[in-house]
Amino acid sequence: MIVYFSGREFDGVAGTHRLMAEHLSAWHPVLYVDPPWSALTPLWYRLAELRGAAMNRTKVRGPVLRQEKPGLWRLVPRVLPGAQRPGMHHVTAWLTRVKVRRAVAKLGQPVTAVVAAVPDNLLTTFPGVPTLYYVTDDLAAGAELLGLPRERLLAGERRQAESATTIAVVSPVLGERFAAMGFDATVVPNGCSASAYEGVDDLPWPDDIPRFDRPVAGFVGHINGRLDLGLLEDIADAGHPLLLVGPRHFSCPAERFAALTARPNVVWTGMRPHTELPRYMRAITVGLTPYVVDDFNRASFPLKTLEYLAAGRSVVSTSLPATDWLREDAEGAALIRAESSRDAFVKAVHEELAASAGPDRADLAVRRRAYAARHDWMHRAREVAGLLNQVGGPHDSGDQARPGR
Repeated sequence: MIVYFSGREFDGVAGTHRLMAEHLSAWHPVLYVDPPWSALTPLWYRLAELRGAAMNRTKVRGPVLRQEKPGLWRLVPRVLPGAQRPGMHHVTAWLTRVKVRRAVAKLGQPVTAVVAAVPDNLLTTFPGVPTLYYVTDDLAAGAELLGLPRERLLAGERRQAESATTIAVVSPVLGERFAAMGFDATVVPNGCSASAYEGVDDLPWPDDIPRFDRPVAGFVGHINGRLDLGLLEDIADAGHPLLLVGPRHFSCPAERFAALTARPNVVWTGMRPHTELPRYMRAITVGLTPYVVDDFNRASFPLKTLEYLAAGRSVVSTSLPATDWLREDAEGAALIRAESSRDAFVKAVHEELAASAGPDRADLAVRRRAYAARHDWMHRAREVAGLLNQVGGPHDSGDQARPGR
């Protein structure tokens, strides 16, 4: 069994860690470990909701250890209140290790590897097995957004890097950062679930959005302080229909976002299950990746860019290193628009919306899907399994697991 300390709830918007864990379970059973939960956690989320954030946090009732699908279990460790307070975070890490060992003993499966995507002291939970520190964000650059001390994040990051058997990062920028610290890191970019978007144009229209009379620009994902809200406002100002799918975090200005979503050409659905996203993709013509270009976002690898392509949609993104990495491939450069100014971004959206009725739209959709399939999560999971020496285990799925790159 692979124990996967995710740092993200299994429920909610499905991100890198849930998708990676689900695909890793094709080779070995996986225990997915949610962030710790205390008696005060519901209160914290309730306060966040009162501030206007659609948190959609899992309500922990009944078993805290349950099977989500064949080969994949999920654990929500219960800990003491004040879990991330200075000093208390060490107790939280200790309690988490204890809870995980008990869960593994209950499942009765030997642990063969550990993945940690958080800077907490968790890689030592099962001594003697291969360990992977899986870095998906520049945590220190995002300390304010995460609400945690930068110094603690930096210290935890170095401890994890020193204790891990190997390190994987999602972007070249993160690879360079760890190289500067004296550590070798393998770049394993984010992927997409290409098969989930097959036949997207034949899916039922979502019940909670209107049928638009013009091509639609859309954003799918977390609506938070990482987004350049001005770009979304500019698109709405230009009169284009704008569809927003995802929960709003309180780091996104409440009044400004409310003004945006009050416009007649803007529709916001709030949080929607990951399995329902292909239906919403049907309504989108141009997918948007409108991130602020700061140190935190420069180190990231937005999932949505590849998901838009998997649905056959055109993509307009701000100019991020991850986008540039995709565009280094000639096909990627032909299929992804990356712009570094607000005017150029809005102009690109306008052009892509106008081109959606062109004679080559069907051919472009096929090319986008084919390009996205080269970046499928199964390929990414096999890379991570290889780093952990876990390929070819009891859940190896044969032809389905063989990469097509």
